[in-house]
Amino acid sequence: MDAKTEPAAVPDEPSDLAAREAAYETFVWDNLKRNYLGSFLHGMLGMTGFRLVSAPTFLPAYLHMISGGSNSIVGLGLALQQAGGIVSPVVGATRIEHRTKVMPAAIWMGSLARLAILGIAVSGWFLKGTPLVASVLGFMLIYGVFMGAQRVAFSLLIAKVIPISRRGRLQAWRNTTGGVVAAGLAYLAGRYLVGANVFGNGYGVTFVAAFFLTSAGLWAIQLLLREPEPPTTRTQGRLHERLRDFPRLIREDPAFGAFLGTQMLATSARIAVPFYVLYVGASIHLDGATLGLLSLAYLGAETLSNLLWGYLGDKSGFRLVLLFSLLLWVAATVLLIQNHAHWAIFAAFFGLGASQAGYAMAAQTMILEFGHRDDLPMRIALSTTAEAITATLGPLAGGWVADLLGYTFVFGVSISFLAAALLLLVVAVKEPRTARLA
Repeated sequence: MDAKTEPAAVPDEPSDLAAREAAYETFVWDNLKRNYLGSFLHGMLGMTGFRLVSAPTFLPAYLHMISGGSNSIVGLGLALQQAGGIVSPVVGATRIEHRTKVMPAAIWMGSLARLAILGIAVSGWFLKGTPLVASVLGFMLIYGVFMGAQRVAFSLLIAKVIPISRRGRLQAWRNTTGGVVAAGLAYLAGRYLVGANVFGNGYGVTFVAAFFLTSAGLWAIQLLLREPEPPTTRTQGRLHERLRDFPRLIREDPAFGAFLGTQMLATSARIAVPFYVLYVGASIHLDGATLGLLSLAYLGAETLSNLLWGYLGDKSGFRLVLLFSLLLWVAATVLLIQNHAHWAIFAAFFGLGASQAGYAMAAQTMILEFGHRDDLPMRIALSTTAEAITATLGPLAGGWVADLLGYTFVFGVSISFLAAALLLLVVAVKEPRTARLA
């Protein structure tokens, strides 16, 4: 055949994929410093603000106050917040899994979650009584919807731009720095904003501060982060098609299925979380200064423990972090029940804060290490949805049980769930990093 008419050679597909994988890795490492800084600022500022909303102090106490002391309303509020995250992670995953760039969707989802915080804050100035309670509950539901969706988007971003060997220390330093700010703000907010009822709505001022801090983190990551285009992506699918993928993801990796079970049991233990501070209020006088001090203990523990959890996870894998955090959660709950001295209550909240930090870091990081990269959005969505289901039922049932049988019984149920989670973790969950290397 004449050389001029010879057909061009078809590129070897495996070689082409290997070249794209190599280019992807090169991009990640070339932009690591910039992306590390953007992720750090986003996490540090964002978590500072979100902690003021999610810590088991300000929002449960605010709901308890505006509802006339109803434990059921406190439980309903936390349940609605978690219920918002049941379906939205899967919907969010279907919106981004086929995209080479997920940043625009992440910014959109994150912005709406922050506006819900602002809605909680502003409601207190314009509404009273039942309309105020209804408004706060509604915004808590909206907050949960978009927090569930943004968790998928931002977890995927972290998986794309931060190598697996650096994720633990990134979370450690951003959580620690954010924790320093959050702990200080929580103490000052409790003492000077809530205690003095600044502008006639001390809780509202606290939540406005949370809105601006979280928004600043969003601006930072939008400005600094450079996102690579992955070598492969999933084709766009419909919601019902992706829901049918869930059994396959679990069937292909039994350790992942056991991990989901551990998550669901651990989040079921959160049945007690909204009532820690209310239990203390029933045991000792709970004024603004005490509320600020307990918030300082809880958030300060997150600050100090994150460095330990992050470096331990990078060195040994996050299964060990999950194990230690669940054990600490049990010990802190037992201490809170057994000893009502001020030092013991402070220590219990310190232990609860450290355990929650360890659990959150382990759960959010381990999920990135199972299975194939193209299935990552759906694995994150499945994990988030599984958590949300049990986290929704927990506070809702907890409020009813607390009214009927008391706080101590609720704490006993929480400890039982934690014991079951520990048993499943030890018996059935392998360290995914070790399994991947093997």
